[in-house]
This record gives sequence, C-alpha cells and structure tokens, in this order.
Amino acid sequence: MTSADQMPASGSTLTLDSDPNNTKETDPLRKANGVYVTVHGHFYQPPRENPYLDAIERQPSAAPFHDWNERIHWECYRPNAFARVLNDQGEVVEIVNNYEYFSFNIGPTLMSWLERYDVEVYQRILEADAKSSQRLHGHGNAIAQVYNHIIMPLANERDKYTQIRWGKEDFRSRFGRDPEGMWLAETGVDYATLETLVAEGIRFIILAPSQALRCRPLPTQDDPNPEWIEVGGSQIDSTRPYRCYLQPTLGSSSSLSAIATSPKDSRTEELPYIDIFFYDGPISRDMGFSDVVYNSTHFAGRIGSAVRGDHRPTQLISVATDGETFGHHKKGTEKTLAYAFTKEFPQQGWTVTNFAHYLSLNSPSWEVELKSVTAWSCAHGVGRWEDDCGCGGEGSVWHQKWRRPLRNALNWLRDQLIEVYEEHGRQLFRDPWQARDEYIQVMRDRSAGNVNRFLSRHQTHKLTAAEQVDALRLLEMQRHALLMFTSCGWFFEEISRPEGTQILRYAARALELAGDVAGVQLEKGFVKRLGLAPSNVDEFKHGAEIYRQLVLTAQLGFKQVAAHYAITSLFSNQKLVETRNSLPRKDAADKQSQRYHKKVYCYAANELDYQLQRMGSLTLAVGNLKLVSEITWESEHLVFAVLHLGGWDFHCCIQQFTGRRDYSQIKEKLFGALQQASAAHTILVMTQLFGEEAFSLQNLFAEERHRIMQMLSQETLTRLGQLYTQAYRDNYGVLMAFHRDEIAVPQELQVAADIALGHRCLITLRWLEQDIADPQKSWNHILELEAIATEAKHLRCRLNIPDGKQMLEQLIARSLWQLLHDANGSFNADIQLLERLIDVGDQLNIDISLQRSQELYFSCLHSQIAPVCVTSLENEGDNQCLQLLKLGKKLAVDVSIISNQLG
Repeated sequence: MTSADQMPASGSTLTLDSDPNNTKETDPLRKANGVYVTVHGHFYQPPRENPYLDAIERQPSAAPFHDWNERIHWECYRPNAFARVLNDQGEVVEIVNNYEYFSFNIGPTLMSWLERYDVEVYQRILEADAKSSQRLHGHGNAIAQVYNHIIMPLANERDKYTQIRWGKEDFRSRFGRDPEGMWLAETGVDYATLETLVAEGIRFIILAPSQALRCRPLPTQDDPNPEWIEVGGSQIDSTRPYRCYLQPTLGSSSSLSAIATSPKDSRTEELPYIDIFFYDGPISRDMGFSDVVYNSTHFAGRIGSAVRGDHRPTQLISVATDGETFGHHKKGTEKTLAYAFTKEFPQQGWTVTNFAHYLSLNSPSWEVELKSVTAWSCAHGVGRWEDDCGCGGEGSVWHQKWRRPLRNALNWLRDQLIEVYEEHGRQLFRDPWQARDEYIQVMRDRSAGNVNRFLSRHQTHKLTAAEQVDALRLLEMQRHALLMFTSCGWFFEEISRPEGTQILRYAARALELAGDVAGVQLEKGFVKRLGLAPSNVDEFKHGAEIYRQLVLTAQLGFKQVAAHYAITSLFSNQKLVETRNSLPRKDAADKQSQRYHKKVYCYAANELDYQLQRMGSLTLAVGNLKLVSEITWESEHLVFAVLHLGGWDFHCCIQQFTGRRDYSQIKEKLFGALQQASAAHTILVMTQLFGEEAFSLQNLFAEERHRIMQMLSQETLTRLGQLYTQAYRDNYGVLMAFHRDEIAVPQELQVAADIALGHRCLITLRWLEQDIADPQKSWNHILELEAIATEAKHLRCRLNIPDGKQMLEQLIARSLWQLLHDANGSFNADIQLLERLIDVGDQLNIDISLQRSQELYFSCLHSQIAPVCVTSLENEGDNQCLQLLKLGKKLAVDVSIISNQLG
C-alpha cells in the first residue's frame, strides 16, 4: 500500500454519516440521495474434495500450503477479514472487516470449507453481513450463489431449481435470513434461468453490461410506449437498476402464454419480473487487469470518473470482480479497499452500499431486455462450456475440441441417472425430486439424528437399514451428478487439467452409486462417449484414456480404507497400541465394551479386536473392524493383517469377516508363522489366508502416507543432523576464517552450518514450547536462541525451519493472550519475556508473522489496555501503561490515540 492509502497517526475515524443533524429526508441510508458505491466480490473456489473421502488432499502446486483453498485463504479470505489501515510509519491504525463493506457472494462449497478450516474468519464473514444489515436498514451485504457453480443456461429445468434451492438453503442456514439476490456462475443467464429465479423469490441479479440487448424507460401514462434503445455493445448505463420482464416469447414457460395476448400497455404490469444491476465494465476490468487497486486515491479517482454530472438525484457506481483479486491475484490490495471503504469514499461524499439496499431506495424506472444466452467470461454466449469457441485458450495453440463431447457425455450420463433415480427413488421417497431439493439439509448436517429426521419426512414407508443405505446412495448419486457439471471443468484449455479430472471423478462416483443401487452398468457407454473428446496431451489422447489413468486409479473402496487403517495403526500412539493389546479377554461382552473408535476421513472405524506382535525387525498386526460410511451409511466388517518388514516395506491383506472362529484361526496361523522370524514365510501364509491382493505404503491416502514417510525418515534425518553438527563444530574456525577474509565459503561447509544451526534452533524452540510456563527455563531457552541468531548472522546462514517459525508465532500469540487476560500477578516478567520472544524472532531472520498477535492487541486496545493506562496513571510509579504502549509499538500498532488521551 502506498502513502496515499495511509492516514496520519492522529487521524480520526470517519463514518458514513458524520452529520449529527441528519434527518430521514437527507440521510442517504434512508432516502436515495447522491452518489452510491458498491464493490462486489465474487468469492469462489471449485469443490476440490476427493469424492470418496469428502476431504481435499494435498496439492503440491499450492506449496508451501496444503492445497489451493488454504493458500488463497491466507492470501485473500483472511486478510480481507482483518484488513489493515496504516499510518505513515506503517503502524496499524485500524483493522477493518472488508466484508462489512463489500457486496459479496461466497460459494457454498467454499463456505463449507471455511467453516471447517478457519471458524474465526467464517464468523467474521457472518458478523459482517449482520452489521451491514444493521447499517443498511435490513439489507445485508451477502447474496446467495447457485450451489456448485454450474452454467445455468446449460442445465435442465430440474437442475436449475435444485441449484437455486440448495444455494438459498445453504445461505439461509448460515446467514439466518433469506437471500435477496443471487450470483449466477460466470453470470451465465437466459430467460429460462430468470424464470426459475423469479419462481424462487430472488429479487435481483448482477450481470455484465455486455449481456444487455436493449433498454427503455418504463411505460407511464404520459409515455405508454417509450422507444427502445439498443445497447448491445456494452453501452448500457450501469448507474441505475433495471427491471427485466419475463416475456413469453423469450421465456420457457407456457403458463405465461395468456399474458402474451394482453394489450401491450398492460403486459408489463402483469408479467413477472426480476431486477438487474449491470456492473461498470471498464472499471471492473481495470480492477482485474491494471494497477488501479494498488492505491486508494487512484481507485477512488477511477470510481469518480464514472459519476454522471447530469444532475440526477441519485446514481450507483457498481463494480464487480473475482474476490480473490484482493490479496491473492493482487497482493496487499485488501488494504486499499479498507482505506477506500472507511476513509476515501466517505471523504468524497459517497455512500458505500449494497445492491439490495440501493434497490430499496431506488426502484427501477427503466426496463431491459437481455441477449438470449450470455455469460461474463465468454464472447460467444456460453460456448466456453460446450464448444471450441477459443475462449480459455489465452492465445495457446491448444484446441478445445474436447468441450462438446465432454458436455454430451455428461448430459447422457445425467439422463441415464435420472431414470435410475426415478425408478428406485419412487419406491423410497414420496417425492424423489423434492427429497433431492431438500437433501441440502443433510449435506449441511450429516449427524445421525438429522439424517433420520430427513428420511422420516420423505420416506414412503418405514425404511429398513438396507433401504436407508439405498436412499442415501441415490441422493449422493444425484449430488455427484450435479457436481460433475461444475463450470471449472470446461473453463481452461485442456480436459486433463485438475478441474476436468475432478468433474470426471464426480461422474465416476455417480456411476458407482448407480451400480450399487440398481445394478446398472453405465460406465462402458460413458467411457465410449469420452473417447470422442480429444486431448491436447499425447500421453492421454482422449477423455477415455484420462478416465482410465486419472479417474479409475483414484477410486477407493472399503478395502483401501481398511488397509489405510491397518498400516497407520502401526504408527498410532504407542501407549494406545499397548492398551489395545492388553485388553482383557474374559468374554465377548468385555471386548464389546472396550472397542476402539477412530474416524478415517468420512468413515467411522469401530475396531472390534486388535493384536500386535514383534519378532526381530518384523512387526505383525491383525485385527477386525467395522467400517461405516458417514455419507451413505454403507458398512463392511473386515479382517486385516499387516506386516511391517522395516523401513518403507509393508505387506497388508484384507478380507471379509466370516465369523469369530475363522478369525481366531487366522490370528493363530499368522502369529505362528511370525514365530519363525521369516518375512517370506509370513507373507506366504498371509497369501494363503487372504489371497493374492495386497496393499503397501503406496496405497495409503496421501496425507497419511506423507506423515508416515516423515516418521520413517526421522531417524535418518536425526542421524544426518548429528553428522552435520559435528562437521560444523569441527570446522567452525575455518568457516569464520573464510567469512573474515570475505572468501566464498565451500558449499559443503556452508550447508553444514545452515543445517546444524537450523537443527539446534528447532530443538531449542521445542524445549521452549514445552517449558513456556516456567519463566527460568524459558529465559534460558531464549538466551540460547539469541546465541544461535548471533552465530547465524556471523556465518550468513539461512535458517529454513518452517515448523519453528510457526511454533514461535504461536508462542508469541499465546503469551500475549496470557498477558492481557490472565497475567497472574507477574505482569512485569511476562511482558519482558514476550518482548524478548518478539525480538528473537527478528534476530533469527525466519520471517515470523505477528499478524495474529497484532489483531489480538488491537482488539484489546480500547477495551483493556486503555483502562490499564488510566489506572497506571492514578497509581504513581506504576509503569504498566508505558510497557503496554511500548509493546504496541513493537507489534506495529499505532498507540498514539491512547497516548494523546492520557496527555
């Protein structure tokens, strides 16, 4: 952020309404008056969850983060919830929740992820909508979105309704109110989509100016037939809302045919309608593709250039872009918005609002007709999601001839699944399609009680356990049938990209569920159609080969889950393993009461028996467990045996549980074979008992595989750390001589120093984390860290310890919280320790972030720190105030307002 985005250290906070004598007649929040500004952010990430695990697996391209959701969260979603306004010294003057000022939609699939991953940010978003609703007289900033971002004009009528109903219900369950507006994926729209929106009570949508065909003033008694103005070239005036009537000639419903015969002057009064806002195209493009959002003065100037000087009483300057622009695509621009929202725009006399609030003040006086089928990111209607139209290639030599066959294949599969759903669903549900529309209530809460209540409302009769499973399978089949149309699968230039592969995985899961319920074999026909979708990558050739290589290989079943459980059980907490092995074996009832329960992603694992023995370098575990899917309630009772031969070598076998006697014999034979201390013999017996199919470390789910790989590597890494440390100590004098004479240090010696000091630092930080409650030990660890920092500086070492960085950040935040909320009478010692922790973070040069601590301090500045300062002044000699203000400066928080108040 440039100096133009900063405010003087002593600057006062401006409000949207600084006139104490404002009346309802002049208050722009109550009556349309002057210039209004709306910045809309479309926040969205495609669903990335593994269809079998209901979790996002590690995405290496997002490193150093776990996946792209996490990366964009830390670059965009969180910074906008805690956006800084800085003074000239770079100190925090204000922390703004930008969502209080944005008009925004956040995709339901992204909101679900946020709710699980960072509940603090999730709550900030909900609070922002509530506060904006209070400020704008009942009209919150949030609007809904069609559920999983499908291109609505390409969806059939039922899918249109379900997407809207799921989007509405998800919104209602989070924000506690009905949505007034809805964001359409890629702003893809046609009149059939408008008709569905109107039927579902949506009041307005937001479109690109290029989507309008013509407009005119609404007919009046004085002018009953105003002339239409052609605006097909993005020339529509975006400073006003428009009313769009569902004209029978363009709509899809025959129910409007009677209205079509009405006299032309009265038709607009009888036709259903939806209101439409068109965002300012040039400014919105500049936000995404120029530097205008890096400086709030420039941004305000660009907004101001759109203000019409034609003396109209009110006008709206609205802009819209991907919300990820602010912080992810354009780093730090959330600060620009924070300053613009709270300072720059009010100084210009503009009112920051949202579409619903503006509509409540200024009902449309113009109507608009739309082009037949359009979207904001395709110049060819919606060709980007069904044709080789050129959009998405971005000048690439790659074609998109695969788009039409992919769309055709998925449409064919959707229609086949409809037949399965209707035939089998009508036996279980009173109204299968109503059950699908209301399934969102289960998707939001999969607790057994909620699922049972849902099934009770919709069932044709009291369902058996097997019928409950089939009912949930059918609904999940339909959920995946919708997910497979997520727009991102067509957006880019190649079908084999992660987005295309992901929608094919959803299709594969839908196929599998259909087969489980109905026994139908649809995969062959689907793959044949995918074979018509040519890939740009020679390795794949076409969609069918992509399906075989990237989709089928990712499918999971109960055996894979059991193998995952078995192998990871060897690395569970050792005390836990010992406890399980020492279970009393009195009788079946005792064993039943001491089951071991564990969750494996979306599966509940109920361990009914487990036994582990070691013989030399070999470890063998045998157990039986019941796995239950928390999604479909399917279950399997399985027996596993896993042999660890040492290092990376595992041999795991799975089979169905066929009774206690058979299971007892399996255990006896396997542990008998282990007594010979022969890996070959033990594996031979495992093969005789379980068959040829076996699982290894490679079959583990990626997250756990990586964790175990790190554990298996730890002994080697520790040994290497010791070797590097010894080499560093033996050659310390030589290293210093090289640096003293400014001669290039041999790479081998420099690497030894980097690794040795990093290893030593990490160990010390772990001790500090363990001993932080003991002041004496903590000081000793800090002194050691300072010594390490000094050595690293002299030897020009770079400490690459991301785990240590995170530990130190958390220790600082924890110590600050303790200081502010529970000092236990040791304030002076606690604050000195905290200051040294912050200093040592700077000295180690590991790029620690103090954002969390900064936010905590700022949130307490007026409520807790200011009262302490007042008390400190009353008690002469008490220097707590000065110490707290000094700490604020160290955290780069502007504390001048407290200093000024105290004189």
